[in-house]
Amino acid sequence: MSEPAADDFASRVLDVVESIPAGMVMTYGDVAAAIGSRAPRAVGQVMARFGSEVAWWRVIRSSGLPAAGHEARAIELLTADGTPLTTGADGAVRVDLAAARVR
Repeated sequence: MSEPAADDFASRVLDVVESIPAGMVMTYGDVAAAIGSRAPRAVGQVMARFGSEVAWWRVIRSSGLPAAGHEARAIELLTADGTPLTTGADGAVRVDLAAARVR
């Protein structure tokens, strides 16, 4: 099976991200799986390039941490969304994936 065109991949990623309801999140891997891909890093590239068009803060790392370099703003937006958060053993605020992950 051939890989879809880059623009099609980006459109599918952004469509999935747009569908994430307030208070919920998906990991980069979850988004990739939702479009039939095994490329979470490619999802990250799409989000880096086009993510400002969608609720980018609802796509997080598998550790529950928000996008690198955008943690403070993402936590503000996640809090405003009513997303369940927790504090890890390392003291970092992260999303409570058990409660907030889109299934």
